[in-house]
Amino acid sequence: MRGFRKQSGFGGVLYFLGLICAGTYFTFASVQGDYGLFRRIGIDAEAQVLREERDRLAAEIEVLENKTQRMSDGFLDLDLLDQQARSVLGMVRADEIVLR
Repeated sequence: MRGFRKQSGFGGVLYFLGLICAGTYFTFASVQGDYGLFRRIGIDAEAQVLREERDRLAAEIEVLENKTQRMSDGFLDLDLLDQQARSVLGMVRADEIVLR
């Protein structure tokens, strides 16, 4: 007859503790790691801020392009030219009174 081998439950306990530790580690890494869920939310928020800044700058560029086009030789806006001469050069007309 064969003799019965007596096995301790210590190996099984270590195995399950290892599985629990690995699962805990991977769960933590997937939430708070470099490529985790919180990092992804932060990147999405930063991307939204950058998109809004891009749109604001695009609108500002459009305004500047319009002003540049209005001051070109083909299309001269005298009111804009007068405004720019007054603000940049500090010019006034002869019939105006300057208050300081």
